Amino acid sequence: MVLIRLLWRRFWMILLRPAFRKCGKHVLFDPADHFTFQNVELGDYVAIGKGATFLATESRIILGNKVMLGPNVTIIGGNHNTSVVGKYMYDVLEKRPCDDEDVVIEDDVWVGSNAIILKGVTIRRGAIVAAGALVTKDVPPYSIVAGVPARVIKLRFDSLETTLEHERILYPPEQRLPVDVLIESVQSVYEKG
Repeated sequence: MVLIRLLWRRFWMILLRPAFRKCGKHVLFDPADHFTFQNVELGDYVAIGKGATFLATESRIILGNKVMLGPNVTIIGGNHNTSVVGKYMYDVLEKRPCDDEDVVIEDDVWVGSNAIILKGVTIRRGAIVAAGALVTKDVPPYSIVAGVPARVIKLRFDSLETTLEHERILYPPEQRLPVDVLIESVQSVYEKG
């Protein structure tokens, strides 16, 4: 019975892959997850936990390579226009540019279970989002965020040198993050702490 269920899920994953705007190789998701398929782009080696919801009607949700999302992660690329006077919000169909913005999750990111990521957010390379976090602002590279709303609580690696070594091992020179970007990320964490 377990084998049949596994084969059935694999069949549906293969069948649904072309529905995505872009779908890389070795992408895993649950066919019962909720996606606005035509606005979702998935890189290579992406694992999306069961119960995911990706909603983006006028924007895109873009996941890089080697991204892991725990169960029940929600990504919302839009919002309702709540600024119209004299109409119920339900009746407002007009959208403003600020109502829908892309969500970008770069390479080597781990998003914990039950996290929520809202419109306009970019989660930079190597970051970790803690379980249950509500991400409303960009996440610096190689940082760990937690809470509601999510805030940087620490860096993924103990030192800038370790982060640079990680970059050197995994990425060719032309794909490495600039040192000044990494220094800025480190400084922003220590200035707040």
